[in-house]
Amino acid sequence: MDSQQKKGLLELMVLASLKYDDSYGYSINQDINKFTEVSESTLYPILRRLEKQDLLETYQTIYNSRVRKYYRITREGIKKLRQSEQDFLEVKIIYDYILR
Repeated sequence: MDSQQKKGLLELMVLASLKYDDSYGYSINQDINKFTEVSESTLYPILRRLEKQDLLETYQTIYNSRVRKYYRITREGIKKLRQSEQDFLEVKIIYDYILR
């Protein structure tokens, strides 16, 4: 798969992993790695980029005497995810045609 295409899909996977619950980096990485291998060195820049785009927001809590950074999807992130679902349906029609 093209690296730029995969990058875009990884961003959507991060948003999708936060669609129902807030989470922290390691847990997000574990969720995504069920489907495709992503290193932490790839994931954290994506998280920062999504935060800069106001698609995610962060907060910190104490867990086992350590500070843990959590990520939460924003309204803009939900909008982006919904738009990507529409885009996927359009692309699926094209792939269905190609694979027929």
